[in-house]
Amino acid sequence: MIASGETSSREVVDAHLDRIDEVNGDLNAVVRVLADGARAGADAADAAVASGAVLGPFHGVPFTIKENLDCTCSPTTQGVPAFAEAMPPIDAPVVERMKAAGAIPLARTNLPEMGLRISTNNPLHGLTRNPWTQDLTAGGSSGGEAASLATGMSPFGLGNDLGGSLRNPAYCCGITSLKTSFGRFPGAGSLPPSDSQTLGFQLMGVEGPMARHVSDLKLGVEVMAGRHPRDPRSVTVAFDGPQVARRAAILTEVPGGPVHPAVSDGVAKAAQALEAAGWEVVEAMPPELDQCQEVWARMLSADMPAVVDAAAEIMSDGALGLLRNLIEGFAPDEVPAFMVHTEYHRLGAAWAGFFAENPVLIAPVWTQLPFAHDADVGEGGFEMMLDMMRCITPVNLLGIPACALPVGVADGIPQGVQVIADRHREDLCLTAAGDIEAALGTITPIDPVT
Repeated sequence: MIASGETSSREVVDAHLDRIDEVNGDLNAVVRVLADGARAGADAADAAVASGAVLGPFHGVPFTIKENLDCTCSPTTQGVPAFAEAMPPIDAPVVERMKAAGAIPLARTNLPEMGLRISTNNPLHGLTRNPWTQDLTAGGSSGGEAASLATGMSPFGLGNDLGGSLRNPAYCCGITSLKTSFGRFPGAGSLPPSDSQTLGFQLMGVEGPMARHVSDLKLGVEVMAGRHPRDPRSVTVAFDGPQVARRAAILTEVPGGPVHPAVSDGVAKAAQALEAAGWEVVEAMPPELDQCQEVWARMLSADMPAVVDAAAEIMSDGALGLLRNLIEGFAPDEVPAFMVHTEYHRLGAAWAGFFAENPVLIAPVWTQLPFAHDADVGEGGFEMMLDMMRCITPVNLLGIPACALPVGVADGIPQGVQVIADRHREDLCLTAAGDIEAALGTITPIDPVT
């Protein structure tokens, strides 16, 4: 619409700034508004349209950025008071590429401290509320992004994912997100501790896009993917992989515990949508889900003593307690590191074999409904978190892509699924997710329920 002259970038930016003014007070999803810079960028974008200049795919479109990604327009706070004024000297690669595609930074969004919780609250900016029901979590760690998108404060956002941080809040808030394959997007920070990532993050953490429509995620991949010299893990891989059978495995039971009926119903809705779109749908269990979570936890646990020691003076007791629970539950000295990495590779090969037979897997995001605020750091919160994330953590461990998307609403709460595929097969995730979305529609933007 901006490129065609149907509307202007200034009108679009102003409309989103007005929406932030209207609803953010109910949610606390946006924590810093970049109004002056966004309006200036919009005016420059409109001048470029008028001059007939070549336009990028996001030309004049505002976007929001989680506050653990570097953007030179504002501090990278990580949700920690000690970093409240930590101005980065250079943009994160994904921010750099969005700007190069014409996108305009609009605002920064909330996260838990250091992005290390699945609920969004911190001592710097406070609590982000779920726009569907303010008593429940918006998810985390990209909870501010998800709530912003769900309520129309932003059309597109950037987050990241080490333990579901793109997919958890997408599920809680009813939007879509893409956890990318390991190496598909470059990731790099310019401030400590981002410039000294732990081994677990280096092997499992990724950047990714968040939006309300699957097609927007695909556009984000086209713009942000590929090798970047600041990230030696990043690779340039073709988006479209070899042709495969249109077969989707459906995960109807999850080892380790029950699945909430509303969650199971959401998976069934997705399966029916794919079947109607011509997919062969089969029930199948991917290899060793429980062992995948065990190895994921042990890979993170190995880093945690150093993390806790370094963060003890800047993080809250609740957040630190969660990290200490990880150390206690998966003591780093219990299993030799070489055995953890041996399992990492063995499980990766097993899942690759599964995807050779079943190119797409449809699974729950969380096995249960969103929980009450801060229950993850309360009594029994660590065990609850692991139980809910039984379908989340294997995706991180294995470095494979997963698209989270909504499939409906039950009792006023979004239902959602993950579409998972083999490494570098984002094309399959987005194709299947697009077919599901075409059948079931989208459920946002919404007005916050107060």
